[in-house]
Amino acid sequence: MTVADSAPTVPAVRFHRTLWAFQGLLGVFLIVASAAPKLVGEAYAVQTFEDMGAPTWFRYFIGVVELAGGIGLLVPRLAGLAAIGLALLMIGATITQLFILHNGAQALTPVIIFAMCVFIAWGRRSSISRLRRR
Repeated sequence: MTVADSAPTVPAVRFHRTLWAFQGLLGVFLIVASAAPKLVGEAYAVQTFEDMGAPTWFRYFIGVVELAGGIGLLVPRLAGLAAIGLALLMIGATITQLFILHNGAQALTPVIIFAMCVFIAWGRRSSISRLRRR
């Protein structure tokens, strides 16, 4: 096997770059637009959790989880694992929007984020396998 045989193909490089673009956009979105409002007590975020009947600590907990997931998406070794955790969180967010808040239109955002996280986790499955072997 030569060095040329082990070099990544052009489609593989493009796929890797596409994953990083998704990870970067989603990571920044989760940190800035999702976690930050919960952590700083933005009025709409506070009202949403009050409408759910959730205590204040739960809003902070979800904000910290989203912050950690957003940062995790930006860390090469953790991106796949962060995507899995965020996908699970988005299942809960979708259920909450549909059945607790009765807001079907708002459920579209966590569904889209879920799909992006599943795509990222699938694309980073080799890094997830390496973490599991440790």
